[in-house]
Amino acid sequence: MGDRSVGSAPTGFRTVVITGGNSGLGFACAKAILEASHGAPWHVVLACRDEGRARSAVDQLIGSTNVVGQVDAMRLDLACLASVRAFAAELTKKLRTGTLPPLHAVVCNAGINPGTTKTITADGFDSTFGVNHLGHFLLVNELLPMLQFPGRVVVVASGVHDPAQKSGVPAPAWNDPAALARGELGAAAASDKSLASGLRRYSTSKLANVYFTYALARRLPAGVTANAFDPGLMPRTSLMREAPAPFRFIARRIPIQLFRRLFSPNVHTAQESGSALARLVTDPELSAVTGRYFEGLRQIRSSDESYNDERAEELWNASMALTADAGMSDLVPNHPR
Repeated sequence: MGDRSVGSAPTGFRTVVITGGNSGLGFACAKAILEASHGAPWHVVLACRDEGRARSAVDQLIGSTNVVGQVDAMRLDLACLASVRAFAAELTKKLRTGTLPPLHAVVCNAGINPGTTKTITADGFDSTFGVNHLGHFLLVNELLPMLQFPGRVVVVASGVHDPAQKSGVPAPAWNDPAALARGELGAAAASDKSLASGLRRYSTSKLANVYFTYALARRLPAGVTANAFDPGLMPRTSLMREAPAPFRFIARRIPIQLFRRLFSPNVHTAQESGSALARLVTDPELSAVTGRYFEGLRQIRSSDESYNDERAEELWNASMALTADAGMSDLVPNHPR
């Protein structure tokens, strides 16, 4: 799966990478960025696991946007660290040779919600933690040398990381990061059944997203920002595909407006949340805003637990070790070489 551009990139364009951009929130974000009028035109790279769906998304975006910006796709499987490194190496080559415009933004959007299913990644990690956190952690660190000023990293988190929001999802059960990488939650999850356990692994991975964002913001140079984003509940996106059948039925049949009245005002269509996510990439008024948490268009506080800097630093250091070539097998039992 390669890019659709030919020869050198157009002058004045900026590249943004969006993981999981072939559907749902990521696709809507890509469309909104292509249609944005702020500053220089954008060249959107959809970083996707499924090549067929990615090509279809590229065709749909090209057909539906009447702007100068371009869009193409590259293969990225966040459940495989070798794929993350290969993607970063290929993108870096295209950036250095001028095939793609300079990189100015990375949107860490892709994620999985496991439902009752517990799986592992190609590297032996629990898939929820591995895809939602570790894959993005490695991707961002691999791309940081190519991220140009003004640069932005946006990490899609979720309000389910915050028990005070009463989302109906079990609260995070934090544990030692190496244990979380094995799918072992903290003591609060001790009596969880399979569905509750899956949902709690998801909320815990979203707390990891917030910790990662804040730790990253502390490390970035001036002119490069990192912020976390809560898109709210989007009932008709593919993130619901692993939910139990009754949940999927309700999500398909109940109008969004009724969801907002019955459940929470923080319920949106993918298009609404995609536009809000795109704003964090394109809005010049946010150029100096970093280390913050946004619920849609609003900057709000994340959970009280998410401001534990010691825990965030522990997660950063453990993630560096877990994603390193050497020593991974010592941290994750039965790691396949």
